[in-house]
Amino acid sequence: MNKKEVTFRDPIVETVVDKFISRSDVGYKKYGITLDSDPQDIYVWLNHLQEELMDAVLYLQKAKTEITTLKEEAILDKIKNIEVKDAVAVRSKKKIATSGSHYTFTIDEED
Repeated sequence: MNKKEVTFRDPIVETVVDKFISRSDVGYKKYGITLDSDPQDIYVWLNHLQEELMDAVLYLQKAKTEITTLKEEAILDKIKNIEVKDAVAVRSKKKIATSGSHYTFTIDEED
């Protein structure tokens, strides 16, 4: 095994490299061989890649859903905490209806 000393100028790159090393250690412990010496057919590797990418898309969608939910909750929280300063322009700040993850509210204005 070749050892190499590396000085990182970017801590983000260092974090990613550390994760690669850790992932390699887990794989070696689980399968007993390195990726370099694994004799599986190229089709098997392509299938592994396809499955990993499909998982990645699922993780991406989950993260987007979580971010959207957090944004909607933050907006709703801001709406609920609006102080009514002009009772003529805003008759009720409690006209907030929720439907699933969608929120609507109305502001009544005097004619």
